[in-house]
Amino acid sequence: MEHIKQAACDPEADDLAIRERVAEMLADIEARGEDAVRAYARDLDGWTGDFVLSPDKRSALIASVPETVKDDIRFAHRQVHRFAEAQRDSLQSFEMETEDGVRLGQSIVPVNVSGCYVPGGRYAHAASAVMSVTTAKVAGVPFVATCSPPRGDSIAPAVVYAMDLCGAGMILEMGGVHAVATMVFGLFGCPPVDLLVGPGNAYVAEAKQLLFGRVGIDVFAGPTESAIIADASADPMTIAVDLVSQAEHGPTSAVWFMTTDRDLAETVHRILPMVADDMPDPALIRAAWRDHGEIVLCEDREEVCRVADAYAPEHLQVITDDLDWWRARLKNYGSLFLGEGATVTHGDKCSGTNHILPTRQAARYSGGLNVQKFLKVLTWQEIDEAASITFSGAGSRISRVEGMEGHARACDWRLQKYAGNTDFDFEVYRQRRYT
Repeated sequence: MEHIKQAACDPEADDLAIRERVAEMLADIEARGEDAVRAYARDLDGWTGDFVLSPDKRSALIASVPETVKDDIRFAHRQVHRFAEAQRDSLQSFEMETEDGVRLGQSIVPVNVSGCYVPGGRYAHAASAVMSVTTAKVAGVPFVATCSPPRGDSIAPAVVYAMDLCGAGMILEMGGVHAVATMVFGLFGCPPVDLLVGPGNAYVAEAKQLLFGRVGIDVFAGPTESAIIADASADPMTIAVDLVSQAEHGPTSAVWFMTTDRDLAETVHRILPMVADDMPDPALIRAAWRDHGEIVLCEDREEVCRVADAYAPEHLQVITDDLDWWRARLKNYGSLFLGEGATVTHGDKCSGTNHILPTRQAARYSGGLNVQKFLKVLTWQEIDEAASITFSGAGSRISRVEGMEGHARACDWRLQKYAGNTDFDFEVYRQRRYT
């Protein structure tokens, strides 16, 4: 393996300072509540208006969205909704009889309240609202609260339309750590959420991570990552354009290219800065490429797979002649894009798969946001008296092997009650404890 181009920065260098600041803010908001949120909104966002979007303002913002924009958002909603329904239908409640008198099963139950964070600092992320709110509602979540940073005197109208279309019960005009805290702590009339989902900047991601356990979260997320695998058949301009398109997320966005073809690697290295210079904000692209961009030259495709799986990128494109081989071999990625026709933008905006995905190698053990994140798999069991004799005998013996006498006696009670075949004098125990 050889690096034709290597990243200049350590992506984890600023993590400690961010973690400390976010922890301070969360503790302050939990202690002072809505007053603290108002202060942060004023100081960080310049916002002094209401936080809960009123029905009248919601209607006015929706009315201001051009019909052509609504058509595109509705198109994306249909795709995401359809894919989410298929995910939901793949997980079923069931019951089974494992032994005579023993019934086991699982029930699929959605969380009660979900909070969806929709970023809105640099861009108006209407697609993020579609991804999170649609998926929650298809899962059957009764109440979905959403938030997004205001831009000027409101949230971006297209974002409001997407939230409304997809089923948001409450829309909060706020962003950042204080928005996350508002949904988790239940401020400004927002029911405390059970699950918090959605992408955000480093402070939002850190807040979600610190609150994990108190609430569920979707993924451990950092800045966007995109990787491309290509062979000699690939068009270098397509690769350069796609890498640049993902670097647009921000100066900390990582973009990686892996290949076995030196000429292709060197060509992409040469032309990518020119493609970046043609963008509206070339300095942003160049910063991401300089600090977080990499080109890796590998000996063979097996080594490419090992490298790609080690990176475990959020998005992974494969532009090769033998797509089926790669799809069967690659294991660690948030979402996979096969062939030149599938660019990451499709997944980000409208193809139907979810764009809220794991970063920082979390794809080694986790997938992205999906219907099942909003669902609890609850198991149950029913054991009749005859079967309880068998299971109580085993449970009692295993408990005593482990030294857990209380567990054993719960089984002994049933053995004595149903079969009368235990040496344990439960009548004495019962009188001692309950009379």
